[in-house]
Amino acid sequence: MAQYTPPLRDMQFVMHEVLDVASELKQLPAHAEVDVDTINAVLEEGGKFAAEVVFPLNQSGDEEGCTLDKATHEVKAPKGFKEAYMQYVEGGWPSLSCDPEFGGQGLPITVNQCFYEMLNSANQAWTMYPGLSHGAYEALHAHGTPEQKATYLPRLTSGKWTGTMCLTEPHCGTDLGLLRTKAEPQADGTYKITGQKIFISAGEHDLAENIVHLVLARLPDAPQGSKGISLFVVPKFLVDTDGRIGARNPVFCAGLEHKMGIHGNATAQIVLDGAIGTLVGEPNKGLQAMFVMMNAARLGVGMQSLGLTEVAYQNAVAYAKDRIQMRSLSGPKAADKPADPIIVHPDVRKMLLTARAYAEGGRALAIWTALQIDKEISSDDEDVKRECADLVALVTPIVKAFLTDNGWIATSHCMQVFGGHGYIKEWGMEQYVRDARINMIYEGTNTIQSLDLLGRKVLGDNGAKLKKFGKMVQEFIEDEGVNENMQEFVNPLADLGDKVTKLTTEIGMKAFQNPDEVGAAAVDYLRVCGHLVFGYFWARMAKVALAKVDSGDPFYKAKLATARFYFAKLLPETASLIRSARAGVKPLMEMDEALF
Repeated sequence: MAQYTPPLRDMQFVMHEVLDVASELKQLPAHAEVDVDTINAVLEEGGKFAAEVVFPLNQSGDEEGCTLDKATHEVKAPKGFKEAYMQYVEGGWPSLSCDPEFGGQGLPITVNQCFYEMLNSANQAWTMYPGLSHGAYEALHAHGTPEQKATYLPRLTSGKWTGTMCLTEPHCGTDLGLLRTKAEPQADGTYKITGQKIFISAGEHDLAENIVHLVLARLPDAPQGSKGISLFVVPKFLVDTDGRIGARNPVFCAGLEHKMGIHGNATAQIVLDGAIGTLVGEPNKGLQAMFVMMNAARLGVGMQSLGLTEVAYQNAVAYAKDRIQMRSLSGPKAADKPADPIIVHPDVRKMLLTARAYAEGGRALAIWTALQIDKEISSDDEDVKRECADLVALVTPIVKAFLTDNGWIATSHCMQVFGGHGYIKEWGMEQYVRDARINMIYEGTNTIQSLDLLGRKVLGDNGAKLKKFGKMVQEFIEDEGVNENMQEFVNPLADLGDKVTKLTTEIGMKAFQNPDEVGAAAVDYLRVCGHLVFGYFWARMAKVALAKVDSGDPFYKAKLATARFYFAKLLPETASLIRSARAGVKPLMEMDEALF
């Protein structure tokens, strides 16, 4: 009973009216020919694919799940998933932003990011199959040997083969320095890899003819800890130098996880029993190579929750306009009906506007981040490349953690709008809540993202990256500070910027005395920074909407109303977060373990 309409108008607003993406791309030699019409046409067709092909499989895929044949170790995806993937491949969608050298279309990542938002709204579990493949492509594109690139990249680009990332093991979780999987060198230059991996999304399925596993393992003489990890490419079926498929490699699915959500994706327990692989990058430097894929995945997980936020919001709005219950406290609004539509009630509107503000703010951040990645990759100016790389490094944990926290809040609110019906499977809302919950956990829990932001990205370079983003915010504040109509947005943004600077300094000084202060403050700190980033983009969007609010287009009135809601009702959360962060480590650590 759920519904989904691709938010093309809002994507176009962010890209063309706020960020002027086409002009930015024209400065990049690889994308100089990409114009507004091209971007819009691609995303319009992408939206049709998401809404018409993938979305109808979301609820049925959740109900059916994946099936493992324990005798053959083969996994069958839910009904319709394979056929949809075939259409995806036939339409050329896997190659959208891939390198033309390997059969890609060479379009900007900015375009691909918007396409993936729509796919995630339509069906997060299905989208994880091609999404992980794109991450494997990026890791091999950056660190693969010429032979590996020639063998794997054209087939990952076309979607003929899919990819995975095989990182964690039953005993180590996120602490990959503890992993035990072994890689034994062979005389022919290959390696025999033995071990067990768990929680491998899309680890086994019937959508494609081969699966390319990127596996972390230890060489015999590897040092202990994370400095002794190497990366290997291990295909499900062995391949020759021409890419022809050969014998079955002993890398098997031993079991499927029974999960809270994303039932349509095969979360596999993978056993490697002397599987043949080849080394990617340098020995004992596998984490550096894998971080290409991990960072791409972190941005991708943010897009998953953005997609869920959008589709949950759309369904909640439709329900709130249709469902009648009670009367408005200020008097009947639908006198011809026995009760008013629940959208007249203030708290229902608060829940809807929270989801809308988090969706539209998240979309602006996601598109801006993708644009910085395009500039980092394709600019011929080394200063621009470095600047963009720093900004992407800073916001990556924010995209992952803030958007997924917000997605959990938003999908829960949207289910609440449905009342008891939201708790019933047939309406589809409880699936969005279940699917959204994993996004706060995998690809590094949101606490780990918070530690990465505060410990590495901010304190680790004495705030250099944060100051680069702060400079953008400050320039905007100075430009708009004389505009009376912008005061309601500029003033709280400037105030929060000052508070972030002071909070950062305070935590840094306390951390010199006790490093646990970072752990105590990190989660609150990331959320404060998330609001600073959202506040900046909401202020930019409000500026455009203010200029066009009298145009007669109701889009701008809605955008301005949502901006005002964000600044009035959501940004003030930062006051309590800052107070909590300043409370420090003592309230958390002073109780003896035995008393828990």
